[in-house]
Amino acid sequence: MRNTFLVCYDIADPKRLRKVFKTMRDFGDHLQYSIFECQFNAIDLARCRHALGELIKHNEDQVLFVDLGPTDGRSERVITALGLPYTNLDAPCIVV
Repeated sequence: MRNTFLVCYDIADPKRLRKVFKTMRDFGDHLQYSIFECQFNAIDLARCRHALGELIKHNEDQVLFVDLGPTDGRSERVITALGLPYTNLDAPCIVV
């Protein structure tokens, strides 16, 4: 079973920030500057956490994983927007 996650990060160093961004492109869809929408099963989530854990400096950076619930039957109302509308990116998550 897959759940939809928002992965949000605050990285103190520009070089690490670029590496985290490039890594996250392999896991999900880029929504905003430091936010990705990902559809993870337990193994995908563990892989993502491990990959990011290798890149960040744990005493300076932060990555948040927000579980929005199961992907099947997820209501469009889970994410709302102010300003430009939220568009559901119907692209597959590719984990390499």
